Amino acid sequence: MVFVYATLLLILNLFCWASTLLMAPGNWIMVLLAAFYTYFLPQQYEPRLSWAVVGIALLMAIFGEIIEFAAGAAGTATKGGSKKGAFFALLGAFIGSIAGAIIGIPIPVIGSVIAAIGGGAVGGFLGAYIGESERLHAERFEIGKGALIGRLLGTAGKMTIGLIMFVIISIDSFL
Repeated sequence: MVFVYATLLLILNLFCWASTLLMAPGNWIMVLLAAFYTYFLPQQYEPRLSWAVVGIALLMAIFGEIIEFAAGAAGTATKGGSKKGAFFALLGAFIGSIAGAIIGIPIPVIGSVIAAIGGGAVGGFLGAYIGESERLHAERFEIGKGALIGRLLGTAGKMTIGLIMFVIISIDSFL
């Protein structure tokens, strides 16, 4: 029976990892699911997911957030963007990733993934561009380009951390 539960945890964590593309808190939900699994799995069931792995996943989720935030902020800041521009870039990335995922629905799985990443990057660009409205076009464009690159790098970093979390939790729950 434990392998049924471990498989269910694996499937749910896979969806959580994928939801990170839409700026959902997928890594955090993975940590929460791992903690629930560890706490509620009956003591007689082996193999078990260890609390040490849950703690490592928690630290990795924190690190993933730092990477995503730092990359996005650095992308905007390196081009001279303001806090307002960074805020609009974050808002634009959120809206763009959801819109991209919806637009990509006709192409199964990979269409939504690519469209969500691209939509988030374009949304970050447009948000930063709009947020820097008091600047000249060339400056706004450069700041937007920095936000776009920062968003792509931040998403890649957070997704990589989430994938490592997924693998560690899955391996420990089956072994």
